Amino acid sequence: MKHLITIFALIMATACTNNEKALVAYFSATGTTEAVAQRISEADNAELFKIEPSVPYTEADLDWRDSTSRSSVEMKDLSSRPAIARKIENPESYSKVYVGFPIWWYTAPTIINTFFEENDLAGKTVILFATSGSSDIAKACDDLRKAYPELDIRSGKLLNNATDEDIAAFVKGL
Repeated sequence: MKHLITIFALIMATACTNNEKALVAYFSATGTTEAVAQRISEADNAELFKIEPSVPYTEADLDWRDSTSRSSVEMKDLSSRPAIARKIENPESYSKVYVGFPIWWYTAPTIINTFFEENDLAGKTVILFATSGSSDIAKACDDLRKAYPELDIRSGKLLNNATDEDIAAFVKGL
């Protein structure tokens, strides 16, 4: 009986230490990236965390055709760090963090830099994903890797119009 209890305890300890907890953190201005984030969360049994600006973006703020709109001004100044409403609670409990965003001006919105700088992601696997009307994710991945070389930022994937099979393959392929 003692042997069975010891074996059971070892099995439980191994299961607990190998249990990889994931988080899907995302910024979504219009809901497109949010929908993808929710599906990734379901596919990987991950918790969701919405990256919200302290001051929400209005439709006028998001008008990329207006060079004086908030988003245009932020993206022209790469040192811009829009304030976020909250940080991740207990970041140490996650081993894998998906970070999703829409592509703005061929890269990640500067609020993503705020997220990286205000949350401790050291020692975690960071997987990027994005949505975009016409841009690729490659530049955003390169920009974020250069900005945060101490982090384990994996190649990202653009998930426009992704099917459930696409999402499952993305999660499984990691």
